[in-house]
Amino acid sequence: MAATAPPPGSPAWWAARPAPAPAGERRRGRPSLDTAHIVDTALRLVDEHGTQAFSLRLLAEALNSGTATLYRHFEGKDEILAYVVDRVLGEAVLDDLAERGDWREVLTVTAHRFHDALRAHPHTLPLLIAQVPVGPHGLAQRERVLSALLAHGLPVDLAARAFTAVTHYVIGFTAQQYGPAAAPDDDPRLTAFYGGLDPAAYPALLQAARTLTSVPVDEEFAFGLGLLVHGLGHLHP
Repeated sequence: MAATAPPPGSPAWWAARPAPAPAGERRRGRPSLDTAHIVDTALRLVDEHGTQAFSLRLLAEALNSGTATLYRHFEGKDEILAYVVDRVLGEAVLDDLAERGDWREVLTVTAHRFHDALRAHPHTLPLLIAQVPVGPHGLAQRERVLSALLAHGLPVDLAARAFTAVTHYVIGFTAQQYGPAAAPDDDPRLTAFYGGLDPAAYPALLQAARTLTSVPVDEEFAFGLGLLVHGLGHLHP
């Protein structure tokens, strides 16, 4: 029985993935396409239409090419989407982390820049949640953050756990607030709903209702991140 191929985006898939064909390499038939251009165009289409509507046919039309040309570089839609997710991770600029004042600043800057990159491409969030991001950009970003944390004196075990905790917070928060399944902004209706609750049954909720529905999302993100980084400080005085 033939072994089942690892799913695109998984660690085993990335490990076995051959290097993309160099841009401009001549092949028989239609001219080849630059793989980076394919992925950039795919990301734009995902941003515009979402992953469910994205297809190889849609991508080929946007590239003024044919699906057969795409199959020279990728085996299917899922492979392209794996590269799209990795491409998004590469948008966070983390080259200056070693210049930060301490490990707390490293984590804070990392979180905000990842948050900004993911928020710009909300349709990719379910793809990011589905797989551990270990593509070329994902690995390079991990290396940058961990190197900076170690250089600022965090023990390796705490650096690894701090990185994981902060990135999980960023992904989860961003997916809940901006992902395709995020609830619409209905704070006025939610406030009105809370205001109509029985005060005998929900006295604390009624007291907190205004704050629960009035804190801006960016402020909520920064507050939660601050709690997390402050808590990590107790593990490494």
